[in-house]
Amino acid sequence: MKNLRPTHTLRLVVLVVLAAALALGSLWLVEVMRRQTDNILPETARTDPDFYVEKFNFVRMGKNGEARYNLTGSQMQHYPADDSYLVQNPIMHSYGTDRPPMVSRSKRATVQNNNTEVHMYDDVHIDRPPSPTSQHFQLKTSYLLLLPDEDIMKTPKAVELRLGGSILNGVGMVANNATGEFSLSGDVKGMYQPAVRKN
Repeated sequence: MKNLRPTHTLRLVVLVVLAAALALGSLWLVEVMRRQTDNILPETARTDPDFYVEKFNFVRMGKNGEARYNLTGSQMQHYPADDSYLVQNPIMHSYGTDRPPMVSRSKRATVQNNNTEVHMYDDVHIDRPPSPTSQHFQLKTSYLLLLPDEDIMKTPKAVELRLGGSILNGVGMVANNATGEFSLSGDVKGMYQPAVRKN
């Protein structure tokens, strides 16, 4: 009887080599197909922030080199998909040449469109102290769009305005501080208190 051991060992070695070659070939094929799929399919947009800053102070300058506004907050996150910023507990000081700084606060805000739009959300308060030429001004609403470069404020929501002792309520406001224009779209109610003249 002949010894069949060398033949079985040779067959076993050939089978192991073929199985290893098939496994490596399969891995290579899967990698080639994955790369081709990645090249064909569009990249998914990144939705998470790429950086964040805590306790920041951002100053936007005007064309004349003077500060237009400065924005502070407890945290700011940048979203690269639309180049926007999410701000927690924002406080914005808007500066004008003929009036005291106006302070805007809310619980959160987004800054968009190359820092020219500030959307303030949740418990929005605006306060401008009195001056020799203007009365104390306050505004309350749930949402406000500020366009600092144009000196415009807009909201489709309900607002409460106080100017001195006068109170005005309405829905849908547009206020242009540069031109002095102001409008409320509807549901307007108010109480007018004449300004007290100082002798």
